[in-house]
Amino acid sequence: MNWALIFGFTTLLCSCAVCYLSAKLWRVKEQLHVIQNALEDIESGNVNRRILARENDMTKSICYSINEMAINGQEQVTRLKQSEQSYKRLMTSLSHDVKTPLTSLVGYLEAIQAKIVIGDEKEEYIGVALDKAHHLKDFVESLFEWVKLDAKEQQFQFEICDVNELSRDILADWIPMLEDKQFTYEIDIPNIECSLRLDRNAYRRILNNLLQNALLHSGGNKVYIHITEDDKQASIVIADNGKGISDKDLPHIFERMYQGDLSRAGNGNGLGLSIAWELVNVHGGTIHAQSPPNGGSQIIINIPKAL
Repeated sequence: MNWALIFGFTTLLCSCAVCYLSAKLWRVKEQLHVIQNALEDIESGNVNRRILARENDMTKSICYSINEMAINGQEQVTRLKQSEQSYKRLMTSLSHDVKTPLTSLVGYLEAIQAKIVIGDEKEEYIGVALDKAHHLKDFVESLFEWVKLDAKEQQFQFEICDVNELSRDILADWIPMLEDKQFTYEIDIPNIECSLRLDRNAYRRILNNLLQNALLHSGGNKVYIHITEDDKQASIVIADNGKGISDKDLPHIFERMYQGDLSRAGNGNGLGLSIAWELVNVHGGTIHAQSPPNGGSQIIINIPKAL
């Protein structure tokens, strides 16, 4: 046996192993230096920083995890910026929707107090001031309701209800108001039972908000209420024959405080549809709007059936 040959081969093999491990350690050291720099960069606020790694790098999983953390951080920063912009828009809308009627209300009351108006005109001013006070009260109540919904603090009492019967009861209260506003109506509700898991007050609020929106902003003179069902869900459609919803406004009408250009002059507060969206969501349902080319608009609600 040639021990010298074996020793030489073993030495060569060990040398190769040492060289390989040295190269690996050098690569790891280099990667650790890159990782350290990247972490310092991310810590300083650069959430766009990413670490490149080769497929056979020992630090590959660490690099991928850091990149994933950076991506999540970037998404959080984006959401925070969007939330901040939304908050600023909310404050602007609140300022407009509170300041404008409040300034007008003060003006009417000051005119009455200073006796600038007397007799019938004074009574007229008192009536207008009262209307504006009620508008502010309704706005504040809607705002608090929306805040509670958004913060998930609203308490609900769900029970199995016949949505057809409940809807008929709600609409019965609306018929005198529709007739007073010179609106005609078409109600198509099946005479069979359709069981849904509902909070009665929340469902009433949904229909009330949608019908009020149709009266205030549709510009039409007729509303349609249709309820249908299939094996999985019930669909409630509230439609009107008004001017419809513009393509620009359609994607945003359920956003908080959003008011389209044509509705800004009305008496709405931009919260009714947002509250309806939140309440439908609580019921595990969906709500969306359509505005056919031939005019009018439709709000479609889908609520899953009780199992």
